Amino acid sequence: MTGKFVAEKRIAIEASADAVWQALTDPALVKQYLHGTDMKTSWKVGSPITWSGEWKGKPYEDKGTVLAVEPKKLLKTTHWSPMGGSEDKPENYHTVIYELAERGGKTILTLKQDNNASQEEADTMAEKNWGPVLEGLKAVAER
Repeated sequence: MTGKFVAEKRIAIEASADAVWQALTDPALVKQYLHGTDMKTSWKVGSPITWSGEWKGKPYEDKGTVLAVEPKKLLKTTHWSPMGGSEDKPENYHTVIYELAERGGKTILTLKQDNNASQEEADTMAEKNWGPVLEGLKAVAER
């Protein structure tokens, strides 16, 4: 992960790494837990990824690039959102990493997001943003 402060959130999911991977990469499943977003990508390293939809009555399109794909183990993308108020330039992108580890019939999912302005901002991002998203992902994967 590149500099600044890193938001990190971990969750234990009562499902196989295969089910968790499916919840991370299948646009129909992502839509169920990520604010109704429409995710589009080929999941090929170097390809674009977009998340679009409506938030509080306003349309948005977040974007990034797929950096790494190791099925059932690791997913790494960049992410930028116009809703964050920053300019669309490389230094304003976050790197988001999902790491999966299957242990005793469960999958431990660890999410890390870099490039937060302070540790306080990173901690808030982990709890207030990623916490509910991962709880939603857990519910989808455990079905």
